Amino acid sequence: MQTILNALTKDNVNKLPTADKLDDSAPSSRTPSVHHPSLSRRSSVSASHPRLPDHGPSHSVDTTKIGQAVVTPRKERPQHKRSLTGSYFPSQKGVVGGEEWPVGQEATWKTALKANDVDEDDVQGVANTIVRHVTTSLARQAGNMDTIAAYQATALSVRDQLIKRWNETTSYHTARAPKRIYYFSIEWLIGRSLDNAVLNLGMKNTYEDASRKLGFNFEDLLNEERDAALGNGGLGRLAACYIDSMATLSLPGWGYGLRYNYGIFKQMLSKTGEQLEAPDPWLDRENPWEIARLDVAYPIRFYGNVEPVANSDKAVWSGGMECLAVAYDTPIPGYATKNCANIRLWSAKPVQGFDLNSFNAGNYEASVHASSEVGNITQVLYPNDNMYQGKLLRLQQQYLWCSASLQDILRRFTKLELPWTQLPDYICIQMNDTHPTIVIAELMRILIDEEDISYDQAWKITTKVFAYTNHTVLPEALEKWEVSLFEKLLPRHLQIIYRINHDFLQQVAKRWPNDNDRLARMSIIEEGTPKYVRMAYLAIVGSFKVNGVAELHSQLLQATIFKDFVEFKGRDHFTNVTNGITPRRWLLQCNPELSALITHSLGSEAWLTNAQLLKNLIPMAEQKEFRKAFDIIKQNNKRRLAEVIEQELGITLNPRSVFAAQIKRMHEYKRQTLNIFAIIHRYLEIKKASPADRKKIQPWTFIFAGKAAPGYYIAKLVIRLIVNVGKIVNNDQDVGDLLKVVFIPDYSVSIAEVLIPAADISVQISTAGTEASGTSNMKLALNGALLLGTVDGANIEIAEDAGEDQCFMFGYLNDQVQQVRYNNSYNPTPLEQRSPELAAVFKHIESGAFGDAGIYDSLLKTVYEHDYYLVSNDFGSYLAAQKLVDELWGGDPEEWTRKAIITSCSMGDFSSDRSVQDYADGIWGVESERVPDN
Repeated sequence: MQTILNALTKDNVNKLPTADKLDDSAPSSRTPSVHHPSLSRRSSVSASHPRLPDHGPSHSVDTTKIGQAVVTPRKERPQHKRSLTGSYFPSQKGVVGGEEWPVGQEATWKTALKANDVDEDDVQGVANTIVRHVTTSLARQAGNMDTIAAYQATALSVRDQLIKRWNETTSYHTARAPKRIYYFSIEWLIGRSLDNAVLNLGMKNTYEDASRKLGFNFEDLLNEERDAALGNGGLGRLAACYIDSMATLSLPGWGYGLRYNYGIFKQMLSKTGEQLEAPDPWLDRENPWEIARLDVAYPIRFYGNVEPVANSDKAVWSGGMECLAVAYDTPIPGYATKNCANIRLWSAKPVQGFDLNSFNAGNYEASVHASSEVGNITQVLYPNDNMYQGKLLRLQQQYLWCSASLQDILRRFTKLELPWTQLPDYICIQMNDTHPTIVIAELMRILIDEEDISYDQAWKITTKVFAYTNHTVLPEALEKWEVSLFEKLLPRHLQIIYRINHDFLQQVAKRWPNDNDRLARMSIIEEGTPKYVRMAYLAIVGSFKVNGVAELHSQLLQATIFKDFVEFKGRDHFTNVTNGITPRRWLLQCNPELSALITHSLGSEAWLTNAQLLKNLIPMAEQKEFRKAFDIIKQNNKRRLAEVIEQELGITLNPRSVFAAQIKRMHEYKRQTLNIFAIIHRYLEIKKASPADRKKIQPWTFIFAGKAAPGYYIAKLVIRLIVNVGKIVNNDQDVGDLLKVVFIPDYSVSIAEVLIPAADISVQISTAGTEASGTSNMKLALNGALLLGTVDGANIEIAEDAGEDQCFMFGYLNDQVQQVRYNNSYNPTPLEQRSPELAAVFKHIESGAFGDAGIYDSLLKTVYEHDYYLVSNDFGSYLAAQKLVDELWGGDPEEWTRKAIITSCSMGDFSSDRSVQDYADGIWGVESERVPDN
């Protein structure tokens, strides 16, 4: 270790890149991506309308089947020629290779397959594949090419490389038959795929050179890709990081989700600052990264009737509405491995999309009614559930996704021809939050009704298959469904849930006789008018392990909302796995200059798969030349962001100001309110200051980004206030460059990749005890932003690893929050006494300084009356923390950079590789199955 440190502190200091080099390029085996992406996401090309396959020719036509899609049977004959997973060979555990070639001449096949191989350093070979897709896949000519077509052809070329690895991985895992992990997430915020794919494939420079020789700038091609609209916030981005790490760690596993046609929405801002929601038609052009598996389709039933089968636990569920879930695959490459994971997404399709008889009778609406009703299921992420129809659609989404995924998994298992009791030995399903909880009842239904397994045996199997990740400590955020909704849409599943609850409560009553209050608290069915199914409770009862996502969060779960379940199941049933982020995307891809500096200083790229190596750079924080290089990189990133914001939003920023970023979903507990109120306070202080005093004030740029749910009125008011404060502050000549406020609309992964490397301050100010973990805090810290935050979520662990001296912490602690809330509600004091500074801010808002004052009454009322999230109580403490930032920024820039280096290099434990390995070792029981290199 000492030898390493000596090398870092002595030898490498003299080898550090100069300022001139860092401005242009980073000394690395990869060319840095310092492109200037547009904040308004653009479309890709080549519209495609996938269709379901027909049955082909037949001499005996059943006219009732015309127009109906092919349905994949869950059980297949062992002698099948080609499986739906892409493998030709039936599995035999522990045996790889040696099978008889399934079709045609083996030599001919292998020669043809080898002809498609492209060496990762073969520029001409890569160019050949791009041109092939230009002329065949796109049917374009060299003289009729634009940047969009060039992107499309390049993406298809890269996809070829991914599919090759995907097939090798699938064949290897099919032959080995290991235990597999299936990650169920309703969101997959994967971002752009081209840059990430070529980096993980180790072919970034090759594709850049090939693009240049074909007459295109690779960075321009990256800007043509749209972000996949499959997620909204941290839940979906966490899932994307985890599937990247699963592939990198060579763990056998897939992700499952839904293929939304429009995502959640495209966020726009009106002239008055209101959030406007428009469709986000990210699929209006062909998506080159997905592979349509139109032959992989499963039947899904809704509504209908249930008839019990005499003398058994079985029942027959029939009637109602049937549709199909059709599969679309997205290969996800691992880094420094041939393993390639997969995200399988489901799209809802009608069994029979067009009623010709109704059409010919002139009833045109009826002819497409079934198609329209089914198509709605996968149109939008999180349909507004402020109405009954929205709730119904959400539950339909969740069931279609879970049922199709489970049918797909069980089909794969049945090929092993093993008894159902061995299912947990080969399958683990991780439920990412409560959205997939219905899968527990679905597995029970399949085992009992379709596989003739007794209820008791099915329950023993089921409770060994599922693990549940909880992402919230807020009781009101735990998913619940009205029993009447369940009874209408999924009647058989409600019966099963009632049976699960009955048996569970009997066990509780045996442990605590006559404790009716406990039974009511723990019941999966919440009694009342109306009754509800508590999905989180079903997840706990039906899982073998429950985990939180940060140490404090996991402790709070066990001490508060799940306390009764801890007492019943024991502490071993509950654990913690702190969230993580992938350093490949959140450092290598988004901050190539800093990545190059790290690689240069450590002497290798090993840190990309072992982020703990970053801590070996902490001594470099004491070296002046290293600090200078680090600071130059930060300034380059800030200038890049400033240019993009000026181009897109027309706001001119001062790159020498403190860039403070609060980038997350808009929600009261995340307290964007606290931040914008403090900005108004700062604005008023600047306005009051004399010209001489203004010269002593440190300049700040506050950057917000995030979407509010369409039905979340208060969150939308916060956006409106932020935007309107920005309009006033940014154009006030008295303020100048001392204060800027920016709200970036339609926040996405691509925007984050430009914003995060530029931030100096990471604003993480949730009320203590409300944020489960957070991951933007990890991404910002990894890129050298100092933490300005409350003692909450993963902030605590970041401060522990980086050292509290590197952070600006403030606010009431978790164990104090309840008492403060009680005082705010039952022993209230006027706002002027709680926080005179905030009272002055409110008066300024109420004066109409930022538009119609009456608009903000509802927002201000949340603080005036109950202040559940302690905005007024923490306001003074937040201002004091900002003052400490001012003092360090203006008084000791060298110390600031030193702290930023220490923070960045202390983030090794927050790699998603570590998180996923924790899951694999402590929960999933899944081992690495690395595809051989030859």
